[in-house]
Amino acid sequence: MSLDFQQVREQIRALGENVTRQSQGINERRLKAERLLAEKADAFDWLRQRVRKVVEFYDPNLRCALPRQENPEPLDGRFPLPPAPEKATILAADGSQISPDRHSEVNYCLINVGAIQMTLGGNEAPKVTVSSKLIFGDELITPAGLRTEQQLALERDFYERSLLVGLAETAPAPIASFTDGPMELWGTMDSAQGGAQGDAYQASLERYQEVLERLRQLNVAAAGYVDKPAANLVVRLLEVADAPEERLADVKHELSLLGVTDRHLFNKTLRPGERSAVFAIQSRSALQYRPELKIHFFYLNVGSEGRPWLARVEIPAWVARNAALLDLLHSVLVQQARILGARAYPYLLHRAHEAAVVSFEEKNQVTQMI
Repeated sequence: MSLDFQQVREQIRALGENVTRQSQGINERRLKAERLLAEKADAFDWLRQRVRKVVEFYDPNLRCALPRQENPEPLDGRFPLPPAPEKATILAADGSQISPDRHSEVNYCLINVGAIQMTLGGNEAPKVTVSSKLIFGDELITPAGLRTEQQLALERDFYERSLLVGLAETAPAPIASFTDGPMELWGTMDSAQGGAQGDAYQASLERYQEVLERLRQLNVAAAGYVDKPAANLVVRLLEVADAPEERLADVKHELSLLGVTDRHLFNKTLRPGERSAVFAIQSRSALQYRPELKIHFFYLNVGSEGRPWLARVEIPAWVARNAALLDLLHSVLVQQARILGARAYPYLLHRAHEAAVVSFEEKNQVTQMI
């Protein structure tokens, strides 16, 4: 059946008529969010208590930012670009995967991870490392059935940071390492539901935390880099702060800042090179991380004057608590993002992605080899 263009045309016309009204509403909510950010900038204890009350009595699944427990920074804080280190090791890793396909001539999975090592202040060329893992036969089967794309993605995250650990063990300090995407593992819903899926997630999380623990022991400034973030973690915190006491029970459904994202807030306030405050995360998954490994985040403007480019940088607690590691990561990420010019993205992550990607021809070749 072909597309009914008449119906689509009518819907587009209605959409156009509402654009001005919707745009005005979004702008009003953005201004309200900016006002709340300034008003509640230093209300650390009050905000924690308010979030704790919502979680305990009304919405245990609440996911939002929190002022960090130790040395909290003002919610609207702006922190300038630290001096570049004279010497440092930078490690970046990215991965790709071939997911199982029961319709193909042979069914298998493949995880391919590329890592780049570079020394600031040295003359050595960046070192490229590639690690490939084939999953075939009985390895495709889990207690819950055939491996899913999500399970494979969890394993890919594990292998990315495992490769970084191997490189960090012989690299000169100080070391900054980062991967593309969040550091926080997803799968909490499976875990909460129990059963084979939950057990598989818990096993992945334990292995993942062991890798993070090794990075902590090596004192690595580890991070996950989220380009063009769309999260509303800080905005959600502001919605909780904005809710009247008698309406806290409804805060799950009453979204007073609907459509506003953290990117709207910090794109406007952060100048090039500046970072936001470091925030903790309130979520179910946060309860499953060891205290020194709990995930925190900050926003970073890696763009240039007149061309802001916002990233969310996720870091474990040991980095959030160490000013030297935090400054190292802040400086290195901005420096890396400016190498590619107009496309503000860390150069070594770009190189790691190129090393990790599996082309269509390579996939066909693996299939024929099997």
